[in-house]
Amino acid sequence: MGQALCVCSRGTISLGGVRYLLLHRLAEGGFSYVDLVEGLRDGRFYALKRILCHDKEDRQAALHEVEMHGLFDHPNILRLVAHCMVEKGTKHEAWLLLPYVKGGTLWREVEALREKGTFMTEQRILLILHGICRGLQAIHSKGYAHRDLKPTNVLLDEDDRPVLMDLGSMNKARIEVNSSQKAMAVQDWAAQRCTISYRAPELFTVPSQCVIDERTDIWSLGCVLYCMMFGEGPYDAIFQKGDSVALAVQNPIIMPPTSRYSAALQNLLSSMMTLNPQERPSIDDILHQLEGLQPAPAGQDTTQI
Repeated sequence: MGQALCVCSRGTISLGGVRYLLLHRLAEGGFSYVDLVEGLRDGRFYALKRILCHDKEDRQAALHEVEMHGLFDHPNILRLVAHCMVEKGTKHEAWLLLPYVKGGTLWREVEALREKGTFMTEQRILLILHGICRGLQAIHSKGYAHRDLKPTNVLLDEDDRPVLMDLGSMNKARIEVNSSQKAMAVQDWAAQRCTISYRAPELFTVPSQCVIDERTDIWSLGCVLYCMMFGEGPYDAIFQKGDSVALAVQNPIIMPPTSRYSAALQNLLSSMMTLNPQERPSIDDILHQLEGLQPAPAGQDTTQI
């Protein structure tokens, strides 16, 4: 897997022949953690993601994430700088070197605003949403779906440019289900890889004859938009209380009454969170509607990929 790595003295590592200084821990999850590192050659900061691999299946999953990064060179999708597999006794760690995005996650920004008792303006929401959609459009145009879009998987740079990250759950957009066994396999995979409070309804109870496609991302995008508008995802509180998200998503979305946002933005949200995936708009449709709500940000063309 990729470039050679060695751990050097005084808290430095060498990856792909370039040395980096280990600084401090940025984040930690169940099976991975992220450290801030500084390139000794260029003085730039990077995020070093370390994925714990207990077996061959874990290593294949890490390789899959690397492969997904390699498909894209897009300003709204986090690029992979370097990577390698490190032996740790009988286990392995996959090391992914990624650009450090100083602004942190979209979720962190939503939380900060909520603590101040304020909400995002519609103009700012449209700017961020436009960038997220551009990233999704690039993914969908190659025949893939992200499958785990949520506010913690969207980074914001200093100019509010969103960058999609965590491509480990990405897979082919179109999944044909033609048996109960296949349906259960897809359902089990979604339970493991797709965050429950941002998971599309069709992934909770998968019919034995159906086609799952990239419109699972459109549902998740609606949940992200809802979060920007109202300070939390539509099903976050339900999950935190221990109630059934699987039941909740089978009912039409109810938005809190608000005069902060235009009817057009609220209607766009409702269209994304339509229960029937066949009735949800495509990412191209959403971008077209967004460009009618406000001009594209400076420096971003509106040409369809």
